[in-house]
Amino acid sequence: MSSVGSMLGLLLTSRARLIGGREGKYWLVGAAFAIGGTGIWTMHFIAMLGFSVQGSVIYYDVPLTVASALIAVVVVGMGLFLAAHGGQRLIYLLGGGVLTGCGVAAMHYMGMAAMNMSGHVSYDPLVVALSVLIAIAAATVALWFTLRVSGALRIGGAALVMGVAVSGMHYTGMYSLSVSTHSEMLPVHGAKAVDFLMPLIVGISVITVGLLLTVILSPSEKELRSEAEFRQRLRGRDEGAPEVDLFGTPRG
Repeated sequence: MSSVGSMLGLLLTSRARLIGGREGKYWLVGAAFAIGGTGIWTMHFIAMLGFSVQGSVIYYDVPLTVASALIAVVVVGMGLFLAAHGGQRLIYLLGGGVLTGCGVAAMHYMGMAAMNMSGHVSYDPLVVALSVLIAIAAATVALWFTLRVSGALRIGGAALVMGVAVSGMHYTGMYSLSVSTHSEMLPVHGAKAVDFLMPLIVGISVITVGLLLTVILSPSEKELRSEAEFRQRLRGRDEGAPEVDLFGTPRG
């Protein structure tokens, strides 16, 4: 899921670079949903389904879980717009990487805080710090890819790298977690993970299919490049053409 979301996001950012302007910003918003929603948060939640604590059930705090999803989309969007605004300037890329990486780490640990169980949870500070550094590095690399990568093979390879980086950050963060279960089973409040599955599957399917259809039905990169070159030639021709009257006759 992380690689799929990253691939879709890279396709959208590639179109944003070619189109530019206000329309290009809409493509970046779609990329934020693809990378932040599918590539990061959905992967995070699916991975959480594989986490269990012997001697206790795990329920999830619904508001915190939803907030973590929103944070993932928002911080990725902010990073994309910051990197796109800065173009090739390194300071904007690094700033966007730090902002997005810290936001992704916040999303991850907020999602972990949403777990309710009959036990005491503690974290290893060094491993937590390492996971944050991995998140910043992964976010910076991802933003670099969005600024430069194009073409199916390159986007596919970059998406795999992003998927591995995001997963590495997640499981590093999970490795920092330790749980000491209570001697007696205490009541646990919240929603079961299964309760999130149907909305998650439906929501991600609708968003992913909608974004894919947008990419498929829009002009290809080759067509966009040809149109841009054609407009450039027309602009150059108009600038070099002599001034004419209403009938097309050159003045003077």
